Amino acid sequence: MGHTEPQAPANGVSVQINGNPSRRLPDFLQSVNLKYVKLGYHYLITHLLTLLLIPLMVGILVEVGRMNPQDIWQLWIHLQFNLVSVLVCSAVLVFGCTVYVMSRPRPVYLVDYSCYKPPEALKVNYTRFMEHSQLSGNFSEPSLEFQKKILERSGLGESTYVPSAMHYLPPRPSMAAAREEAEQVMYGALDNLFQKTGLKPKDIGILVVNCSLFNPTPSLSAMIVNKYKLRGNIRTFNLGGMGCSAGVIAIDLAKDMLQVHGGTYAVVVSTENITQNWYFGNKKSMLIPNCLFRVGGSAVLLSNKNSDRRRAKYKLVHVVRTHKGADDKAFYCVYQEQDEAGKLGVSLSKDLMAIAGGALKTNITTLGPLVLPISEQLLFFATLVARKLFNMKIKPYIPDFKLAFEHFCIHAGGRAVIDELEKNLQLLPIHVEASRMTLHRFGNTSSSSIWYELSYIEAKGRMRKGNRVWQIAFGSGFKCNSAVWQALRTVKLSTESPWADCIDQYPVATI
Repeated sequence: MGHTEPQAPANGVSVQINGNPSRRLPDFLQSVNLKYVKLGYHYLITHLLTLLLIPLMVGILVEVGRMNPQDIWQLWIHLQFNLVSVLVCSAVLVFGCTVYVMSRPRPVYLVDYSCYKPPEALKVNYTRFMEHSQLSGNFSEPSLEFQKKILERSGLGESTYVPSAMHYLPPRPSMAAAREEAEQVMYGALDNLFQKTGLKPKDIGILVVNCSLFNPTPSLSAMIVNKYKLRGNIRTFNLGGMGCSAGVIAIDLAKDMLQVHGGTYAVVVSTENITQNWYFGNKKSMLIPNCLFRVGGSAVLLSNKNSDRRRAKYKLVHVVRTHKGADDKAFYCVYQEQDEAGKLGVSLSKDLMAIAGGALKTNITTLGPLVLPISEQLLFFATLVARKLFNMKIKPYIPDFKLAFEHFCIHAGGRAVIDELEKNLQLLPIHVEASRMTLHRFGNTSSSSIWYELSYIEAKGRMRKGNRVWQIAFGSGFKCNSAVWQALRTVKLSTESPWADCIDQYPVATI
C-alpha cells in the first residue's frame, strides 16, 4: 500500500490515489470487451416479442381508425364467408395479447424516500477528530500523521457525523452501543418516511435491510419488525457483507419480490454501522475507514400498485449488477482480517483501483445498449466490430452517457474515484456535484450515499419530469452495480430533506 496517499475505505471504492498509473482507474478508451456488449443486447432480445407486438397493434389500430362505416361493412361481409381466417386471426390476436400481458413486468414505483440526518451533538470536525485520535492512545505518531493527511485530502467537510460511542475518551465501542447506533439511524429514517408518505407500518409486505459489517442476532430486519409491530406474514431479508454497493442490490431484490407479489409495498433500508468497526491499530491500509466513513442511512418506499403512480417520484427502469468475485484479485482486494497485533480491520489491495475500473467498464458496457440513443449504440458497435473483427487501428468510441442521463449519483466513497469517473465518462462538473457535495457534507455513508446525492439534486430544484437518473455504486467482493430511474414528476425541495437547512450554502469549493 502507498504510505502517503489515501486508499479506499472498507466497504466500497474510495479514496485518494497517487500519481502511479497502476493505481488509477484504467483508461476506458483503451479496451472494451465484446462479450459484455452482448450481455446488454441480450436484455433487448429478451423483450423482442414485446417490441414487435406493440408496433403491430398500433398499426392495426391506425388502419382501423382510417376506415369509414362502408369499409367496415364490406369487411364484415367478407369475413362472414371466411370463418377460418377469422378464427385464425382471432387466435393469433388472443395469443399475442396473452403473451404480452403475462410476460410484461410489473412497474416498480419509488413513492418516496428518506435520508437520516444525525443530531448536531454527533458532528465532528478535523480538529476534534485528530484530538480524539491522539488522546485515545491507540495510534502511533506516524499513524496520526497519516490520518491527518487523509482528512486533508479526503473531500470531507467539517460537519460530518460519527456515532456517540466515538465521542467518549476513551471510545466505548460495544454491542449495546452498536445496536443504539443502528436503531437511531434506521428508526430515524423510517419515522421520517412514514411521516412523508402516510404509510402505515402494517401495510408493508416486503422489507429488505442491508448493512455490511454489523449483523447481530436477532437481525436488523427483525429489530424493525419488532419496533413497528409489522405483520406476521411480512417477507424480510437481511443483506450483510456486500459493501457500499449493497443499496442497489437491495433495490434489485425488492424489485424481484414485487414482480412475484402483486399489490404490495416494499421498504428498503440501507445503512452502515461504525461503532464496532472502528479500527484501533496502526496498519495504514486499515486506517482509511476511520477517516472517511460517517453515520448515515436511508429508507426507500417501493410499490407495484398502479394507483401509486400519481404520487410516486420515480419509476425503476433498469438494474445492472456486475460481480468480479470469481477473480482472486478482485475477491481479496477488500478483505476483513486482523492485523499483526490482532486488531480487526479491512485490508486493501494495491490493485483496488484497477479492479474497480474493470468492474465499472463491464457494468457500463452492459448498461449502454439499454439506455443509450440508437445513434450512440451504432457508432459504438461499429467501432467495436472494426477493432475486434477486422483489427483496424482506430480509436475506440466511448459513448456519451450524458445523452442517456440528466443526473448522475456516483457513490461518494472518496474524492479520487469521483475525479476518475468524471474524467473517464467525460462528465461535466455539474454532473458530479451531488457526489462531491454529499462527500463534503455527510462523508462516506456507504450504501446510502446515492440517496443523499439524489436528495441534493432535488433540493437544488434540478429534477424535472422525465429526467433520467443513474445511480452507480461499488462494493467489496468486488461489485459494481447500477440503477436507472425516471422521474414521474418535477420534484421540489422537501422540508424533511437532509439538505433543507444548508442547501443554499452549496456547492462549495473542495480541495
